[in-house]
Amino acid sequence: MTTTAADQESVPGSGRHTSGTASLETALLDKAPEPVDENVWLEDIYGEEQLAWVREQNSRTEDLLEDADYAGLEASILEVLDSTDRIAMVGKRGDWYYNFWRDQQNPKGLWRRTTWESYCTDSPEWDVLLDVDRLSRTEGEEWVFHGATFLRPAAGEPYRLALLALSPDGGDANRYREFDVEARGFVDPAQGGFDLPTAKGNVSWLDADTLLVASTADGLPKTASSYARTAVTLTRGQALDSAPRLFEVPEDHMMAVAAHDATPGFERTFAVDYIDFFNRTNFVLRDGDWVRIDVPTDVNVSAHREWLLFRPQQDWVLDGTTYPSGSLLAANFEGYLAGGRQPTVLFTPDARTSLQSWSWTRNFLLLNLLKDVSSEIRVLDPSRPTGNGDGGWAATVLDACPPLHDVNAYAVDDEDEEPADGGAGDDFWLIATGFTTPTTLMRGTLERAKPEGAGTSGVVSRHAAVKASPSFFDDGDYEVEQHFAVSDDGTRVPYFQIAPRSLPLDGQNPTQLSGYGGFEVSRTPAYSGTVGRAWLERRTTLSDGSDGKAPHSRGGVYVVANIRGGGEYGPAWHRAALKENRHRAYEDFAAVARDLISRGVTSPRRLGCVGGSNGGLLVGNMLTRYPELFRAVSCGVPLLDMRRYTRLSAGHSWIAEYGDPDVPEQWDYIRTFSPYHLLKDAVEYPETFIWTATSDDRVGPVQARKMAARMLAMGIPNVWFHEALEGGHAGASDNRQAAALQARSQHFLWKALAG
Repeated sequence: MTTTAADQESVPGSGRHTSGTASLETALLDKAPEPVDENVWLEDIYGEEQLAWVREQNSRTEDLLEDADYAGLEASILEVLDSTDRIAMVGKRGDWYYNFWRDQQNPKGLWRRTTWESYCTDSPEWDVLLDVDRLSRTEGEEWVFHGATFLRPAAGEPYRLALLALSPDGGDANRYREFDVEARGFVDPAQGGFDLPTAKGNVSWLDADTLLVASTADGLPKTASSYARTAVTLTRGQALDSAPRLFEVPEDHMMAVAAHDATPGFERTFAVDYIDFFNRTNFVLRDGDWVRIDVPTDVNVSAHREWLLFRPQQDWVLDGTTYPSGSLLAANFEGYLAGGRQPTVLFTPDARTSLQSWSWTRNFLLLNLLKDVSSEIRVLDPSRPTGNGDGGWAATVLDACPPLHDVNAYAVDDEDEEPADGGAGDDFWLIATGFTTPTTLMRGTLERAKPEGAGTSGVVSRHAAVKASPSFFDDGDYEVEQHFAVSDDGTRVPYFQIAPRSLPLDGQNPTQLSGYGGFEVSRTPAYSGTVGRAWLERRTTLSDGSDGKAPHSRGGVYVVANIRGGGEYGPAWHRAALKENRHRAYEDFAAVARDLISRGVTSPRRLGCVGGSNGGLLVGNMLTRYPELFRAVSCGVPLLDMRRYTRLSAGHSWIAEYGDPDVPEQWDYIRTFSPYHLLKDAVEYPETFIWTATSDDRVGPVQARKMAARMLAMGIPNVWFHEALEGGHAGASDNRQAAALQARSQHFLWKALAG
């Protein structure tokens, strides 16, 4: 939904941005009534009594699930996660290719690097920079590695300094520490090394001795969403709480972000006022003042060298021309800031095709598209207008995308030298995967084709496979199909079905239905050794007995639903299930369930569903609104109490998605999809497994706890709860924890559906 940006003013010469919006203290006086909540006591996440309740429930669930079959399943999943044959994905910085790796010997992981020549071999020689397991033992902290941000060096110098993001428990809050890759160690804070306290936020290098920091540490203010409200300029040796403030957003906005683009010749400092998940105001620093990039707040903006790109979330009317939502436009950066308002149209969506992402090489633009949830990649050349009067750029479709697969292209290093000078500036990665196709990593190079007569022949792409993942199950035994269900309002909803060949359509196949349906996130084809081993290859002996045939062995069916609320068909597909229209996502998912049943793939006795986070809210609504369709529900790190979600962890940041339950008119519709408040007596509910993590500082464990507690108190049978102490929103901070988490969910569903 579009919102109006707050009145904003710049303090001349100060470089500090403030906003004149009212604070949260002036919020609505007439709030929606709060239903009785007997489980508020469980909101004390680390309380002694509360954790005792968690341990009791964990023990009960482990007694149910952790049988002999579970042990073998967990070991099988862990073998996939720890496999040394899987692809070590890399990122290029200077002459080195960096990778973070976990396996059985290194559960917390190794941050390492190698050369391109070595990487191309079957056994690369890795230069280990940081052993996180050793660091954790030395410092007595269970560190989880969350990435590295390098300082761009002076011309001709190697990349050397990086800020490492380390989480103490796998949550979103990180401690940023300066690391010297040549010395292979942290830069001592006593010698001026940067070491920022654990907090939510972001960090960017301004220069070798200065950082731009948005943080909630050291008393810096938070937004109501628990993110940083201010950004500061931190010089080497300076305390964070004494750093001058550079940028500030209102308390009721989502967060402040500041970042510096160090591309030579195009150095710029940006700040973003994230109003909510879908609205933001972008600024660039000029002569000490913040200059707003003048677009509606629901238009996404990005910069590359001389270009500005725009992707409107809703139709954008600019100087009398309407640019549809989900399109991509370009304008000259300086020309647009100077008042130019005639952007070039690079992509226009249609009913079947949407833009998912884009990536710049040095001279070309790669567009990653979905056409009915299958990939298409286009390469655009800014130097070659189409010449047909529409102002677009010449486009070439990359021949790299088989049907029903997900293929993504992105630059290797867009700031490297021109290819003519021996650089990799126009090199790109291709990552291709499918439900039964192990992931392949390819590398390619783009170059302009030579003109043919009066025209051009577009862009030439050469790419070849570099690495391929092994098969973890007999993928040739299975086939992938795409089907379309019809939702309550007549909308066709696609879904993928992965099933054994010659699937018996007798309604007796154990079927796991997965979905998400929120925040414009697309569910695309992806290979999963875990799903293959834990679901597709498992066997049970079932028959409905109606055909007189003897029971026979069969495996599981895995289904992924592409429901509204996601991004499979662009912003309009997402907006169709926002706020008061949220029910459409749930109707879509239920329509897929009914289609599977009507086609004879499964039956309510053999059908289960699984989802996490917003997907946890989805399956929570299947539990409470459509209990007749499912035998079992696996609900992970979920939102479930939609009356209090804005007060829990980062919940306030999702008001743009769900609505504000404090506003009576909005609570009227939110309550219709709040599973915690939809539970009723005398209803036969599916078997339910609710799982979460104590250290999840995004959704938090509270809603999962309360839902399980209420269901248990109501005497609803077969309700199980498990809470991992570590792992953050992912529910796991290492492969062992991830294997246990996935094994519990998969084993619960199998026992319920195949028993």
